[in-house]
Amino acid sequence: MAATIRCDLAIVGGGLAGGLIALALKKKRPDIDLRLIEAGPSIGGNHLWSFFASDIAERDRWIIAPLVCHGWTRYDIKFPAYDRSFDTAYYSIESSRLDALVRQALPPHALLLGERVLGVSPRAVVLGNGDRIEAGGVIDARGAADLSKLELGWQKFVGRDYALAEPHGVERPIVMDATVAQLDGYRFVYVLPFSPTRLFVEDTYYSDTPDLHRPGPGGNHDPIIERLNDYLRAGGWIPERVVREEQGALPVALGGDFEGYWKSGGAKLPKAGMRAGLFHPTTGYSLPDAVRTASLIARASDLSAQGLHDLLHGFASTTWGRRGFYRLLDRMLYRAAEPEERWRVLQHFYRLSPALVGRFYAGQTTMFDQARILMGKPPVKLSAAARALR
Repeated sequence: MAATIRCDLAIVGGGLAGGLIALALKKKRPDIDLRLIEAGPSIGGNHLWSFFASDIAERDRWIIAPLVCHGWTRYDIKFPAYDRSFDTAYYSIESSRLDALVRQALPPHALLLGERVLGVSPRAVVLGNGDRIEAGGVIDARGAADLSKLELGWQKFVGRDYALAEPHGVERPIVMDATVAQLDGYRFVYVLPFSPTRLFVEDTYYSDTPDLHRPGPGGNHDPIIERLNDYLRAGGWIPERVVREEQGALPVALGGDFEGYWKSGGAKLPKAGMRAGLFHPTTGYSLPDAVRTASLIARASDLSAQGLHDLLHGFASTTWGRRGFYRLLDRMLYRAAEPEERWRVLQHFYRLSPALVGRFYAGQTTMFDQARILMGKPPVKLSAAARALR
């Protein structure tokens, strides 16, 4: 028999955004009776999230610190013209840690896994089994809404966590190795040394489409895996087994209709994460915004449906409005540079000061930073740049 469940807050979607909101509220507002609803068998899915120390404000680090699985004090980048190291701390989170901490923080009745959602409104959630959750407020954090409302490029990737036969000798992350062959747009390899004999290697493309062109079940020829294997061989690394594999495509925002995008996920529905349009326009990463959102909600005095909508729509709309410069640069990258020449734009950018680079990733670029980024000889044709700016 279908049941009606009543609570203060229901969070639909147990990915990064939903999981962080739940953890932050249980820490700061343990009196809140909440439900976290996820269609999959675990919180966070199969993901690795990474961030720079400068991405997270000091006052919000309590949210993310318990989740960190790996950390380094420096990172490297590699381009055809130069290599460079940055004295900036870098961290990674494995989704299994998010899952474990959410399970630890929430009482069993508050975590609803494997639940199909039939309908969501600002104050109610209808589940596939017929149960109905009635709440003072509902937050939809189920991933992207109608992306056709936005003008997008894509950052797509396939990554593998390798257990190696011998130590790899990599001391710190290689956030971008763009010395590889350029295919399907701007291509680079991303490397994280998780232990002396464990190495995460990801093949990444800034491409016009989200398609990875991988073979279906039973297919033998996978060009992306072959490129990963070539990269391992070039490094002299012998894999014993693949610990984990993930793939994905992150949106890179060139423009679009924010209000149309917000309404496509439910006009009056409070939203978080990708569903709220909260992702870095250039990298597609959503973790810093997810931390800011969780902190915002944990400090809020009004968790009613209307209060949450006004809070989250205001935050997402203001954030989108402040990031017009990033979308302009993305148009330069995707519209002014030929796909096989996009690496030149990033090579030009990474010559700038580490502090500027850090502010860029954190979404905190200043007016002076903007002027500095645009100064000097552009890495694209002026005529093409002018068209992209228009």
